[in-house]
Amino acid sequence: MKKPLILVTNDDGITAHGINALVEVAKTLGDVVVVAPDSPQSGMGHAITIANPIRLHEVNVFKGVEASYECSGTPVDCVKLAQNVVLRGRKVDLCVSGINHGSNASINIIYSGTLSAAMEASLEGIPSIGFSLLDYSHSADFEPCKPFVRQIMQYVLERGIAQGNLLNVNIPKLPAHAIRGIRVCRQADARWKEEFVEATDPRGQKYYWLTGRFVNEDHAPDTDIRALDDGYISVVPSMHDLTNYPAIEAMKNMNVEVNN
Repeated sequence: MKKPLILVTNDDGITAHGINALVEVAKTLGDVVVVAPDSPQSGMGHAITIANPIRLHEVNVFKGVEASYECSGTPVDCVKLAQNVVLRGRKVDLCVSGINHGSNASINIIYSGTLSAAMEASLEGIPSIGFSLLDYSHSADFEPCKPFVRQIMQYVLERGIAQGNLLNVNIPKLPAHAIRGIRVCRQADARWKEEFVEATDPRGQKYYWLTGRFVNEDHAPDTDIRALDDGYISVVPSMHDLTNYPAIEAMKNMNVEVNN
């Protein structure tokens, strides 16, 4: 039987340890093509490059893959170029993004380049998964999560994603034997309380550095944050439609004055 075609991307850059782990898993399940940024692109969200040209170069970074490319653009640019240039005319069976260094649970999905790359592929009807490990260290150990990543990828390849094309998967920083399993859950209603550190550069000019803390007041048992706190991998079926459907009916009596 023909092997599935798997597109691998990320936002931490093509040389990150996380994407290497993801490629190693993907190679056991299908033919792999990698298109990833040539430098870290964390926090880029769904940004695309429109004011500058994008460079795309084939590189020999991974063994045993069909092809790998580094891209000067954003994670979403990588997926667009993969679809329209690298793999033009070919059907992609699965797009996987990551494995991200750090959490993309809850509201982080809005800012994440990892999830935005997967979401871009999902917009094209490709089943897509964004993987993240709750370890921000450059030297994070991805070995414990690889068996779980493989199981989730295999599930999606065999069964698809019910009523959608996108999964947000976050994995706790634990030894493999300590991970208690998988919970399919919802995104926690949490946010970042942002602060800006003000300082002065050597030329006497002020600058600001974004920092802050994550605030979660959603302590319900069915959220991704609770799953991770309990030692489970969180799997959140996600989508790009941001419509607040309950508000539509409530606001149908809205009127505006029109002056002709």
